[in-house]
Amino acid sequence: MNDTDRQNPSPNLQTVIETALDEARRLGVDEAEVAASVDTGLSVTARLGDVENLEYTDDRGIGITVYREHCKGSASTSELDPDAVREAVRKAASFAKYTAADACGGLADAALMAADPVDLDLDHPWHLDATTAIELAVACEAAGLDSDTRIDNSEGATVASSRGIQAYGNSHGFYGEYAKTSHSITCVLLAGQDGTMERDYHYTAARSADELEPAEAVGREAARRTLARLGAGKLATRNAPVLFVPELARGFVGHAISALMGGAQYRKASFLLSARGERLFPEFVEIAERPLIPRGMASAPYDDEGVGTWDRDIVKNGIVEDYFLSSYAARRLNLKTTGSAGGPQNLVVSANAGGLEELLREMGTGLLVEELIGHGVNTVTGDYSRGAVGHWVENGEIRQPVHEITIAGNLRDLYSRVERIGDDRDERGGIRCGSLLVGEMTIAGA
Repeated sequence: MNDTDRQNPSPNLQTVIETALDEARRLGVDEAEVAASVDTGLSVTARLGDVENLEYTDDRGIGITVYREHCKGSASTSELDPDAVREAVRKAASFAKYTAADACGGLADAALMAADPVDLDLDHPWHLDATTAIELAVACEAAGLDSDTRIDNSEGATVASSRGIQAYGNSHGFYGEYAKTSHSITCVLLAGQDGTMERDYHYTAARSADELEPAEAVGREAARRTLARLGAGKLATRNAPVLFVPELARGFVGHAISALMGGAQYRKASFLLSARGERLFPEFVEIAERPLIPRGMASAPYDDEGVGTWDRDIVKNGIVEDYFLSSYAARRLNLKTTGSAGGPQNLVVSANAGGLEELLREMGTGLLVEELIGHGVNTVTGDYSRGAVGHWVENGEIRQPVHEITIAGNLRDLYSRVERIGDDRDERGGIRCGSLLVGEMTIAGA
């Protein structure tokens, strides 16, 4: 614990939430729920050997939602003393007088509350002071800059550490609280050759600092990636196989996840509308939700409504098995909540191949995509068009870096064309997916 933590001790969140719920009961509301959090963090960025940014954060707040005759009122405050909390509850209750009744609103069913939330080993504080953080950032960037004389500029190296305590309670009598940490080291470098500049980056992230890559290794990998882009050219327009590296493959799969969210379903704003039971991927593809993975970056013992989480299949044998539903979305769809208030938790995508090198050989000739640019994804129609940067591959070997191209198609069709998924899963985020090979996409170039 550093000096700032001693000066600003965390409040007792259970007491804060009980104060809010007691006030809600006093006001005679039908139901109430309260979420409270305390978040602290340290971030430092070094650029060209100097400290460019040093920031400490200490944020705390509480959000209250009440329901009266199916009318909803909400309020929040960053002040956690009893008077401020009670005032926020009174505001929420007064706002409920002006909102329309919604029969689907209200708390999740009491029977679904997490009875005995498990400890998922998410809390690993990094006792990092500013001096040490600066040293790590400087060393990270220096390792990259020293890798090659063509690495002649930098957007900096950043070391960040955060810890959050979040608590939730409601008028069913449920109360839960747990802490989680997140740590990362990032480096962004630029290289020049023949009057052109290229940029790339690398990062490492984990719940526990002892699982991070060494700072110098992050800088060297950022340099390797940046150098590999030098001499990039354009491609003529064509159709060819496309191989996504793991950190992009998870986003490619993530478009399907977004379309399966309850909000998109009941609003009828999804290219996968009412898709449960339909084939979306080839038979080998399976996507499982595993919320209880220890130290997982998207692990949670219960969702944002206190509903206990559990393992379930989202895609099985290529067929959509389920959606992601909060209690509200579930009621709108006449279904049951999936414990997904707040979003999915640790999606694991099956593999049917080895790592990136094996997939390059299997692809033979095609495009290896290493960066995507723009936001050309329409989750209502499934139309997909993104700017891309990567390497052209021939006979399973990388031949030349390429840029200023666009890859396009419709996601339903593209998902059906998935041929291989590697076992080189990227575990730095909430979707764990390996390299992903699509049999054919439109590549628009020169």
